[in-house]
Amino acid sequence: MKRIGLLSDTHSFLHPGIFDYFEACDEIWHAGDIGDASVADRLEAFRPLRAVYGNIDDAAMRRRFPEDLRFECEGADVFMTHIGGYPGRYNKRVREILRAAPPGLFICGHSHILKVMPDRELGLLHINPGAAGNEGFHRLRTIVRFTLEDGLPKDLQVVELGERGR
Repeated sequence: MKRIGLLSDTHSFLHPGIFDYFEACDEIWHAGDIGDASVADRLEAFRPLRAVYGNIDDAAMRRRFPEDLRFECEGADVFMTHIGGYPGRYNKRVREILRAAPPGLFICGHSHILKVMPDRELGLLHINPGAAGNEGFHRLRTIVRFTLEDGLPKDLQVVELGERGR
């Protein structure tokens, strides 16, 4: 069993409350648009970090993190990328990857819209944690926590970090 802290779209801003909310987490996953490297450094110093780069991330971040990350965690097949879409509206590149070998858990960011929804056709769960930073059109900053056990996500919690800019 592992407790996961999931965030995306920090855009160089790391809300201090994240460390309190992720205190009980074993790993932190960042679904891209990290921004400044200090954000990744601080997260990595706190807990093991798995991350992908996003469209706003510079060349150094793109060397540090991959565009796509596929891995197994507690029996779950996980695929994470930044620009992915959601069930019924996947990005073309991602749709081809998902259809060729559907993971159990698909994670992306980019839209700044919190979504947790099943894809019944592909038999996977899609999670977009929304945006944790201050840049973008979203009103509320959000992150997600969940447990992975026996290949399944459980006890999923959405955490609202307050309105952006505050």
